[in-house]
Amino acid sequence: MRVKLEDVCERGSSNLKQSDVIDKAGEYPVYGATGYLGNVDFYHQEKPYVAVVKDGSGIGRTTLHPSKSSVIGTMQYLLPKENVLPEYLCYVVRYMHLEKYFTGATIPHIYFKDYKNEEFNLDTLDRQIEIVGILKKVENIIELRRQEIEKLDDLIKARFIEMFGNPVTNPMRWDKVEINACLKSIENGKSFVCDGITRSGDVPAILKLSAVTDGAYKPEENKAIIDENLFIESAEVHEDDLLFTRKNTPELVGMAAYVFSTPKKLMMPDLIFRLNTNDSCNKVYLWKLINHDLFRGKIQSIASGSAKSMSNISKERLGKLLICLPPIELQKKFADFVVQVEKSKAAVQKALDETQLLFDSLMQKYFG
Repeated sequence: MRVKLEDVCERGSSNLKQSDVIDKAGEYPVYGATGYLGNVDFYHQEKPYVAVVKDGSGIGRTTLHPSKSSVIGTMQYLLPKENVLPEYLCYVVRYMHLEKYFTGATIPHIYFKDYKNEEFNLDTLDRQIEIVGILKKVENIIELRRQEIEKLDDLIKARFIEMFGNPVTNPMRWDKVEINACLKSIENGKSFVCDGITRSGDVPAILKLSAVTDGAYKPEENKAIIDENLFIESAEVHEDDLLFTRKNTPELVGMAAYVFSTPKKLMMPDLIFRLNTNDSCNKVYLWKLINHDLFRGKIQSIASGSAKSMSNISKERLGKLLICLPPIELQKKFADFVVQVEKSKAAVQKALDETQLLFDSLMQKYFG
């Protein structure tokens, strides 16, 4: 049966602030956009419900919450009616991608009045139980795949410490050199006028920062350039490149990604450097050093800019950063290990992508 969102839930609001939870105690949980915040001695909702982030970062994110709990004021209560299960409603709202209804340039908002008429397929309660069970199983598989990738990442970090020690305290007393001593050059990306949409086919495109920010190269994160004749060959990304984000938020500035392979005609934006190492430094070693949790503070310390703005790392500051430089043979041995683990990660990622595709198709089948 085709129904509107307002047919299966009622809107509720909260006036709680995050500060209302600090230093409080009780048995009833309070949630915010990032998850659990703490416990208090009261609750807003007697029964399980769905909550949507309606203001600020993470707008549209949808979560399911237990009975006798509350959310803060940046979130919107969606209270299930008797014709829908809370778990089913949560999947329905996630399927709708409510972030598309945002308004406001500085602080985005979404309003119930704008999305309450979204339509979807509503099944019987018995069928809802069955659908929720299927979707939960697929989500569990997705989560297990993600955990497997995280464990493989942790394995690389642990192997780094085992072979080279803490990169800051340098307990193995490796030579410490400026990064400049390890590089042939640091190349700049270019600035382009883009369409803002992902390219189709092999038309020239420029990478987004998100292509590097996670520490893994993601060529699908790109924007097509308006004029194909503006393609600049010197800015094209190639296999065996080491890319470095020179500008980003304070938490993410200075992340690196190694390029195992790449489609043609993808270019670096002016927010990304290409680090060309010399014979004394292996690119895979430098990649994992730059991104290692223990070394991130050193990278962030050379960035300029306030905590509330984009941070920037200049070539000069990057070049003078001191790093540990073990013998190149040991670096290569570590790089060989990383390559093997990355192959395993690629296989798990492929399985994850396929499972995510299955989940998305099931959501379309059940609710579309």
